[in-house]
Amino acid sequence: MTADSNIQTSGAHDGDLALYELQKPLVEPLLRMFRMTNTALDMLFYDVGAFTAAMFRHGAVVDTRIPAEPGGGAGARNPLLNRLDLGALTNPEGAILVVDAQRAPYVERFDDMTEFLAYANGPSGEGLRSVSITGVGSSALGSAAFAWNVSNALREPVAAIIPGYGLADVVPQALGGWFGLGLHDWLQSTTQSFLAATAPSLALMGRRLARTSPHHARAASGAPVFEHGSAASDDLHGVLLDAHRITRVIGHSKGSLAIANALRSLPGERTRTISIVTLGCAIAEELQLCGYAQFLGVLDGLGVLNSWGHQPEERPLAHHSTNSFIPLSLPVAALVEESKAMHPETV
Repeated sequence: MTADSNIQTSGAHDGDLALYELQKPLVEPLLRMFRMTNTALDMLFYDVGAFTAAMFRHGAVVDTRIPAEPGGGAGARNPLLNRLDLGALTNPEGAILVVDAQRAPYVERFDDMTEFLAYANGPSGEGLRSVSITGVGSSALGSAAFAWNVSNALREPVAAIIPGYGLADVVPQALGGWFGLGLHDWLQSTTQSFLAATAPSLALMGRRLARTSPHHARAASGAPVFEHGSAASDDLHGVLLDAHRITRVIGHSKGSLAIANALRSLPGERTRTISIVTLGCAIAEELQLCGYAQFLGVLDGLGVLNSWGHQPEERPLAHHSTNSFIPLSLPVAALVEESKAMHPETV
């Protein structure tokens, strides 16, 4: 499905489509620049070094320089390069990566939500029971590295959500990055709604994954808006609503808040089958039938700030980063592996 067909199904007017095509070459470089900045942040906060080293041991190289050339070049020879090339790292439209630390090709990429849901509910996705969502930059590289750690712990594939990055995301990032999660989501949601009402062509930027979701809300103009606080929350809500095999949700930093927002409006019969693990940010344990395991490092001032007074189950001696090359980082794989919320009997 092409980007043009996705936009047309959103109900946008022909004039908005024309403006979208006209403005895209001007706005998209800005979004890609911010996305690359987020990728740089994720290299600090996520286990990117360990992930790329593991890929190298498996005979694959994560290419962060140029996109794979169709029909030839290094990208055509290496399946991973077709999924984590420069286009994936800076692409503001969003994607879902299925990361499996046990089996080749190790990383599969879905740019279309309906295609991912077909995979998750089909025979190929039979072993897919977990979804992860990151905070900080929420880039493709950081999301893949975090999901790789989780997959190593569970010895199963993990779906990593990379939310789209549009103009509504630029505003809160420019005003303070990932600090103050409640304010961050309010700014993002309000800005997206304003753009959808006043400049639908701009509201479409960076929202391809959202536009392909069967449950994503749209304004009267046809542009997507956020029902659950942010693009990440809406994407996760759509996945959990339709991919019934997924029963484990793992989040880090502001990804934990996205989990709380996404679960809040799910039907009760769905949430009773879900286990939740949060790292670097504690959330309110509002759903009594869910299994919770929350970890917040004793050295994690950022996580304490973003937890808004909520208390975790455990306080390991760690800070906010999950990068294993940094001393006293959060050991994601070890914490997920020991977490009681990962076992069915806790639900």
